[in-house]
Amino acid sequence: MDERCVFCTTDGGERVYADPYCRVVLTSEPFTGFCRVVAARHVREMTDLPAPEREHVLRVVFALETALREMLHPDKMNVASLGNMVPHVHWHVIPRFVDDSHFPKPVWADAMRAAVQQTLPADFVPRLAARLAKHLGTGHK
Repeated sequence: MDERCVFCTTDGGERVYADPYCRVVLTSEPFTGFCRVVAARHVREMTDLPAPEREHVLRVVFALETALREMLHPDKMNVASLGNMVPHVHWHVIPRFVDDSHFPKPVWADAMRAAVQQTLPADFVPRLAARLAKHLGTGHK
């Protein structure tokens, strides 16, 4: 744990799922369904994680992508692990829509048009959690 790290001291969003190796959060970023998978350990690179943890984090990333695709039907999914601003392993799993403010550019580029964000239903997080758990073959966490 690093007391200076935002992902060590906060969830980094609304918690959807957690296990001993990682957590999934729905972010407050202005893109519909933008989630992060955050490693439980404070490490800078995926290869700093022991192989079983690394494989588990990727399994969660892929299950999350699948769940978001099923629920939101995006035009494209962006999946990225950068960590330049916060050097704590985390993956961005971002549904993209042709009418979002940045499409087809990355969400970190300059906006091309006014934001059009879908309103997520009030029960989105528990529904996403259940679907994610289904794809992981686990109970709801």
